[in-house]
Amino acid sequence: MQEISWKDNLRIAWFGCFLTGASISLVVPFMPIFVEQLGIEGDQVAFYSGLAISVSAISAAFVSPIWGILADKYGRKTMMIRAGLAMTITMGGLAFVPNVVWLLFLRFLNGVFTGFVPNATALIASQVPKDRSGYALGTLSTGVVAGPLTGPFVGGFIAEIFGIRNVFLLVGSFLFLAAILTILFIKENFQPVPKEKALPTKELFTSVKYPVLLINLFLTSFVIQFAAQSIGPILALYVRDLGQKENLLFVSGLIVSSMGFSSMMSAGIMGKLGDKVGNHRLLVVAQGYSVFIYLLCANATSPFQLGFYRFLFGLGTGALIPGVNALLSKMTPKVGISRVFAFNQVFFYLGGVIGPLAGSAVAGQFGYHSVFYATALCVALSCLFNLIQFRTLLKVKEI
Repeated sequence: MQEISWKDNLRIAWFGCFLTGASISLVVPFMPIFVEQLGIEGDQVAFYSGLAISVSAISAAFVSPIWGILADKYGRKTMMIRAGLAMTITMGGLAFVPNVVWLLFLRFLNGVFTGFVPNATALIASQVPKDRSGYALGTLSTGVVAGPLTGPFVGGFIAEIFGIRNVFLLVGSFLFLAAILTILFIKENFQPVPKEKALPTKELFTSVKYPVLLINLFLTSFVIQFAAQSIGPILALYVRDLGQKENLLFVSGLIVSSMGFSSMMSAGIMGKLGDKVGNHRLLVVAQGYSVFIYLLCANATSPFQLGFYRFLFGLGTGALIPGVNALLSKMTPKVGISRVFAFNQVFFYLGGVIGPLAGSAVAGQFGYHSVFYATALCVALSCLFNLIQFRTLLKVKEI
């Protein structure tokens, strides 16, 4: 049996997640503009751009548990390769769509075959020592978060010079590179559990530490992604509303990316801090901080101010999804960790489905500023609920 270095795997998984995340998000801020180029006009632009972002998450939510079961059966590395190669086709093919119907169809297929990041997360979580899980998953999150948030910067630059369609070709090449890196460098000594010894999913959920908290963490993932994605469909339009007339795509991408740069700076530190003080404690504090920043974004008066607030927001993101993942890793038996992460992804994807649609609906009825107020309210309620659920555990560092 070959010796596995979780640190070496972490480095390769980080780069793969960075490429995957950047690829998927390269065009999200520009989706309203692309939808307009496909012939959609007026109030329907916000609806179809939100649907184009959401439909991928809809299909992913349905199939994610299936990929989780297969990952526990055949290995996480296999699922990472499968996702990378399939998304090379589904994302690269967007460069050739003739209308919005084909856009929605390929986005749907992309969700069906997605799963690189959750399987990479499960792989690292299954290999890292429990007392280093916060640091490892926090470090991994710098790729998971920074990729999607620096991708729009690159996408905006390329879209301005070469057009949005050429961005999709770059996306396909990024995803293909992520798959090749996984094939060549990721190591996994996976030994399938005999069928007669396999732990059924129902028993798996009851065998984790604090089963009630499991659902609570799933719901927290939903709210985190809901809050993040509710802004996506309206961000470029909001930036335009704040007075940006020239180089709109580039400036919008830069504003989104500012959060990624600050997240890269802080996520590793947040992971270590979570291991030191308790991931559940840090999670609650980070949610409170997020509420404050969303309120600041709602009152931004210029694109520069909005970008600055997004940068500040990124400083706290290392304690959100990485914190949830670290808690799940510490609570779950390794034999079923892929399934638990897969079900967490269902809630995460559902947040990605409902968030853009809700954001578009609120923007259409009450204006762009109201989206940030509504998002702040949702995160505040989640933070309050977590305080109630963790009330007896806030006294201890580990749960």
